[in-house]
Amino acid sequence: MASQMIGIPKEIKNNENRVALTPGGAGMLTQSGHKVIVQEGAGEGSGFSDQDYEKEGASILADAAEVWGQANLVMKVKEPLPSEYGYFRESLTLFTYLHLAAEPKLAEAMVSSKITGIAYETIQLAGGSLPLLTPMSEVAGRMSVQVGAQYLERFYGGRGILLGGVPGVPPADVIIIGGGIVGTNAAKMALGLGANVVIIDRSADRLRYLDDVFHGRIRTLMSNRYNIASAVQKADLLIGAVLIPGARAPKLVSEDMVKQMKPGAVIVDVAVDQGGSIETVDRVTTHSDPIYVKHGVIHYAVANMPGAVPRTSTLALTNMTLSYAVELADKGLLQAMRRHPELRPGVNTYQGHVTHAAVAEGLGMPYASLDSLLTLEDGKSG
Repeated sequence: MASQMIGIPKEIKNNENRVALTPGGAGMLTQSGHKVIVQEGAGEGSGFSDQDYEKEGASILADAAEVWGQANLVMKVKEPLPSEYGYFRESLTLFTYLHLAAEPKLAEAMVSSKITGIAYETIQLAGGSLPLLTPMSEVAGRMSVQVGAQYLERFYGGRGILLGGVPGVPPADVIIIGGGIVGTNAAKMALGLGANVVIIDRSADRLRYLDDVFHGRIRTLMSNRYNIASAVQKADLLIGAVLIPGARAPKLVSEDMVKQMKPGAVIVDVAVDQGGSIETVDRVTTHSDPIYVKHGVIHYAVANMPGAVPRTSTLALTNMTLSYAVELADKGLLQAMRRHPELRPGVNTYQGHVTHAAVAEGLGMPYASLDSLLTLEDGKSG
């Protein structure tokens, strides 16, 4: 395939300091014969200077419009914001986190422009794992306990509880809804700080696994309304860690349940970028204004939690995205999907259609299978 122009714009979401490509990644792509263009200052938040990129053969451009306008493949970290929708065009492939089920206006802009959108979060291996979501889920799961512990401090309006307690004083009760990557990493951190930990999940097999790996140090509960309501009422820190790939998160904690929580308890809903799993999480917050209080409970609903630790997050993310970026640049989308079938569910929009069933259902938009669109294209070319 011909040399590709790969664009790395600077992230513009509130306090988003990650970058989609490290200088080392830029070097790999340039050594493969591709051209990498990076917006000025794009890597600074993660500790990478413009000179670092230039040493690896990348070119630095002054503004986002140049990067988007010249690139065939744009790599980002977070979903585009409305000010970026005007850069979309049919010949462009966008490779980033999209979370379209919670972003109907973005989905409409991508469909109308016919841009090809490949979402990190729905690339899925045959066994069901999500290789590009996993590293950020690990970061967010661990961070959820850090921020929860902070906001439990009285200074922030919390209950004034030390998560691990001290000898003679009981620790905090941490309730985690969802036993996947986020929930497991949250449990590791909470246990490490000495908290009492309960994980709620709908899969008995997953609960057995968690009971084994934590050697009985956590309590596990089957997910049902009664168990959730009972656990939430006792929570000092409640962590929402539910994920259904591509779809909006189910509302498992009702407003009535939140009303029964202790004054000054803390909710951290990691699923907020998929609409949130807790009914009172009715808005997305930012790192500069991260919390609000409802029914006496502190709600933390930042959609880009890993952006607070950008160096760690950028390195963890690009460890996983780079190989796919090289394949897309070297082979193009169709050949890359043949070599790596897990890319296929990653394609959320193509040729003016939503091509992921769960995303389409979450948006209430028509779904078109990617296979049918590719067959139509083959027929036209034939």
